[in-house]
Amino acid sequence: MTDPLARLIPEARAFLTELAANNSRDWFTLHKARYDAGLKAPALILLDQIAAHLGTGTATKLFRPQRDVRFSRDKTPYNTHLHLLWTTPDGAQYFFGLSSTYVTSGGGRMGFDAASLARYRNRLPALGPALQAEIDALTAQGARLSEPELKRPAPPIAPGDPLADLARRKSLLLWFDHDASLTDVLAQLSSDFDRLKPFQAALSALLAD
Repeated sequence: MTDPLARLIPEARAFLTELAANNSRDWFTLHKARYDAGLKAPALILLDQIAAHLGTGTATKLFRPQRDVRFSRDKTPYNTHLHLLWTTPDGAQYFFGLSSTYVTSGGGRMGFDAASLARYRNRLPALGPALQAEIDALTAQGARLSEPELKRPAPPIAPGDPLADLARRKSLLLWFDHDASLTDVLAQLSSDFDRLKPFQAALSALLAD
């Protein structure tokens, strides 16, 4: 029997490329069976298998193809990407995304709520060096760090401090970019997410209640 995950990336990229050129409800409705079989079904399998790898209590999410266009000037109705999310009981988030132009996995936190942000900033002087060390180790291996939201570091960290970059953040994510020829998605994500676990643990230490 053919592995349903083996064709996920090429099937999704082909579908999403065509969707980008025909982004309408009529086109999507006509090709919905293809979306369900080639993208949604294997994505749900991948969500379940990675959740089992990450451990008991991991929540999963397949982002909807429909865009929320209520407050957007762009009224095209569908996203031209496929995004998956896993959240472990300690709040750590793991991601997989693909489109016609990228295949990427990653992890961290998409955004700190107000209470978490306060804890993060207060704990940076004591716990930030351990987090920065994990980030440095992963970026040295080719991981890509998300951009900070602030131009200047938030107190108590001053400009020029080794932790200044961390103090400019309201979210924190590391990404691994992959070639579109990737076929063993399950093995790759399992490896990527295992590599991220020390970073996730160090980040959770700053954010936890």
